[in-house]
Amino acid sequence: MATVDDPPFSLLSLEDELSCSICLSPFDCPVTIPCGHNFCQTCLLATWGDDAPFSCPQCRTHFATKPELKKNTVLNNVVATFKVRASNPEPAMPVEDKKEITTPIVPLTPAVKCDTCMEARAAKTCLTCMASYCDAHLRPHLENPVFRLHQLTEPVGDLTERICSEHHKLMELFCREHSQPICSFCLQQAHKGCTFVSPEEQRSMKETDLRSKLSFLDGKIMKNATVLSQMKNQQFTLKDSATNRKKAMSMEFQQMREMLTLAENEALMVVDRELETGQSKLEGLMKKFNENVDSMSKTKEQIYTLLGQSQTQYFSFLQTTVNIPQAANFDPYTPRINLDSKRVLASQAFATALKDYLREIFRQPVEARISMIKQGNQTPNSTMAKIKELSKDTTNELVDLHQAGKTESAIAKQLYGTVLTLDPKTAHKRILLTDNFTRAVVSDEHINYPDCPERFAVCSQILASKGFSAGRHYWEIKMTSNNFIGIGLAYGSIDRKGPNSRLGRNKQSWCVEWFNVKLSAWHNSSESVLANPNPKRVGVLLDYEGGTATFYTVADRAYPFHTFVFPFAKPVYPAFWIFSSGSSVSLCKLLP
Repeated sequence: MATVDDPPFSLLSLEDELSCSICLSPFDCPVTIPCGHNFCQTCLLATWGDDAPFSCPQCRTHFATKPELKKNTVLNNVVATFKVRASNPEPAMPVEDKKEITTPIVPLTPAVKCDTCMEARAAKTCLTCMASYCDAHLRPHLENPVFRLHQLTEPVGDLTERICSEHHKLMELFCREHSQPICSFCLQQAHKGCTFVSPEEQRSMKETDLRSKLSFLDGKIMKNATVLSQMKNQQFTLKDSATNRKKAMSMEFQQMREMLTLAENEALMVVDRELETGQSKLEGLMKKFNENVDSMSKTKEQIYTLLGQSQTQYFSFLQTTVNIPQAANFDPYTPRINLDSKRVLASQAFATALKDYLREIFRQPVEARISMIKQGNQTPNSTMAKIKELSKDTTNELVDLHQAGKTESAIAKQLYGTVLTLDPKTAHKRILLTDNFTRAVVSDEHINYPDCPERFAVCSQILASKGFSAGRHYWEIKMTSNNFIGIGLAYGSIDRKGPNSRLGRNKQSWCVEWFNVKLSAWHNSSESVLANPNPKRVGVLLDYEGGTATFYTVADRAYPFHTFVFPFAKPVYPAFWIFSSGSSVSLCKLLP
């Protein structure tokens, strides 16, 4: 097992072992339970809740009472070191390279002492005697003629380093071929025939070379500074250009919005005029019926008056005639007046068809949209024919269904209902499939599935066998519980092996997830907490071209509780995450 002092690459390779099996992230305040497994303290407490029974989320060992949680100090320190090294990795390099880039620490050179008294500061060094002398002990060299040929120089602290280790002579020459100082004996033996100079000349040449390099570097630095200045100016130019481009594009889109607003107002006015016409017809008929009622009521009063005459008006009663109004000869009826005129339906269908047409354009890459628009401008008849066809189909579908009294869920089932099965090649080995691959149950034991690249290896997840790359599709799922279950969508390219393979924790998947009492929507590790309707049955309506996936609580009718809006770029598959032992999800059969 790797230790904390191992190199960074060795510790980073233990990321899986240093991650909590509940949240799949590095441990945060790890605690150990009696069975020996470790979890984040908050994750474990959230999984257990307040009431028994208590069991290990990993091995399912049951405990009679709630175990006392103790912090795993050693594991906590290892995780802390792992996090530091993961956030600031050091590139590995050979020892030799490290020596080259390390700034050497030059010790301070102590004052040169006199080699005779070993106390006073040396005034001169004699390269003949190979010793340093203070002013007092230097006097023989200055006064005695015997020492007049001795070579005196400023005090030299590294005198022993100037002695040839082989001949014990002063190295007063520098070999150009071997780039090293030598003595006169070396020149006659090992370095015979080599070109040489004095150390002073070599130093002068080296200083000249270093000054040349400084001059070269100064020129390069100046050129880089000039280029940096030019790039900064280019940044400002690009920013100004982007501002102007954005203004121009905003103006174009604003004009389109104004045209759409105008078209919307015209369509709404068509409905208002149809409403006004229908109300006028009803008001005219109501006026006529009121007149008929008044006429018949007057006739009734006339009859009551005649019946109330006395017997003395006998002949007058017999000679009086009462005529029934002509309106009484017709039975009243309620007219069938609605807003489904050709113009209203055409306006509504045109709006739907135009939306679909624009959606088809926006689904294409930006480079391809221009050619589609130009092609549409060159062939307006075919474009209008397509819109008319879409208008007719859409109008017929909606009118027929709504006249039949269908609810939103019934419409989705009838128009877009899809038959699904679960893909056993993707099932995690804890997931047991039954009912002809339409039901998935979390098992305590691993199923003996064969290993394959498509199978989820870390998270207990599974995909449906069928993916969708176009159109609208609707399916429903029945759940045995609303806890530790996720329902969503995923690209076929979703990771199957790593900790980021969990639904919603990557860019390749979307899901709604029940975790304890909390319901959340997840995508790309971004969480949105939702109101929890606690459904037993969930419906999903996918509109691929529209880039939406709506989730419904299904009871007597469907109630939407969340919608993902995302432009899908690849085929998407229904996906499921089931964690708790015994929990299951079932694909429902949608009856016609």
